[in-house]
Amino acid sequence: MLLTIHETSKKLNVSVDTIRRWEKKGLIKATRSAQNFRMFDEDEIQTLLQKLNNKSEKGFVVLKNKDKSPYSVIELFAGAGGTALGFENAGLNHILFNELDKTCAETLRNNFKGAVVLNEDVRSVCFSSWKDKVDIVQAGFPCQAFSYAGERLGFEDTRGTLFFEFARCVKETNPKIAVGENVKGLLKHDNGKTLKTMVNVLHDLGYRVKYKVLRSQYLDVPQKRERLIIIAIRNDLNIPFIFPKEKNYTVSLREALKDCPKSEGQKYPLKKEKILKLVPEGGYWKDLPVDLQKEYMGASFYHSGGRTGMARRLAWDEPSLTLTCSPAQKQTERCHPSETRPLTVREYARIQTFPDSWKFAGSTGAKYKQIGNAVPVNLAYHIGRCLIAMLSGHYDIEDSEVEIYKDENIPQQGELFDLAS
Repeated sequence: MLLTIHETSKKLNVSVDTIRRWEKKGLIKATRSAQNFRMFDEDEIQTLLQKLNNKSEKGFVVLKNKDKSPYSVIELFAGAGGTALGFENAGLNHILFNELDKTCAETLRNNFKGAVVLNEDVRSVCFSSWKDKVDIVQAGFPCQAFSYAGERLGFEDTRGTLFFEFARCVKETNPKIAVGENVKGLLKHDNGKTLKTMVNVLHDLGYRVKYKVLRSQYLDVPQKRERLIIIAIRNDLNIPFIFPKEKNYTVSLREALKDCPKSEGQKYPLKKEKILKLVPEGGYWKDLPVDLQKEYMGASFYHSGGRTGMARRLAWDEPSLTLTCSPAQKQTERCHPSETRPLTVREYARIQTFPDSWKFAGSTGAKYKQIGNAVPVNLAYHIGRCLIAMLSGHYDIEDSEVEIYKDENIPQQGELFDLAS
């Protein structure tokens, strides 16, 4: 049964504006009626109600499996180690990291003692010595512009992009599984041509490919953050695709920041501090008096669109908004729920589910950037557990329910994998 946005608002006991905001964030999906009205599925409304009303009994925890698997990983564009730590906590073992940024490479060395961390331009690294010696190649490759010179959109057409370096590593090492990670926007980048190119490249290299958007807030991460996960399985392996299944609870910011250690952090200029003191918990610039809205927003006040990240104060009883590379910029403020200040470095790390012991190198600004760019550790943990299940053939995962897709029951790539089910 489909409901209008006003009927949905009554069912959830929230404002119509909130429903629109949730739809924009991907928390709830809408279809359009013949009259172009938003319509919502009642069953999904009930599921969302359950998710919103049920809080995690675990509270904040960095998930970790006590057992190690025999499976190895090469990771490119490793950043500050969010994916790496999640994979390690799941039971995987890294044999090589590559990261161009010196500060990120230092962070990796600080925390993965004795690990092989190459601080090199990936284009200069030859991976042939690891051929048939690694189970998984993983990369959170930057999404650069593509040129589409060839009609097949194949391997050679991606030269000059960093995705090509990921594909080259896969070609040179021949892993059982390749995993790519990126922002949700990759689905629609250049009308889907970029993702189509990537899928075709992996097909050309001898891999079956499926992809899915995972929503972190339903996978033990106290943050509304979506990531596109691409999994490629070598054609000679008869194993299913496995993706994490969303939980029916969320972890709130209150749980995440409980007893958080004190640490360095940015400060607001006095003018901004005065404005944000007037913003209520969970509010943003539209909660200010109109004269202050106009003063703070300037010309942006008259532009269309919500600009909901501006003068934004977080809410204690919800997951955080997506963390950015700086919590104090005008477009992306992440103000503490009750204190008028940006989130600190350690609070940022908690929200990304890094343990308090994780040592970030560099300046305060560099630490924020590393954390803001990272994949949440617990999200990576759930992905890592799925990869282990795929490689081992044991699908009864204790710590995580999963979605198992065999080739015969997976629809053609498209709607199923546009949003996590």
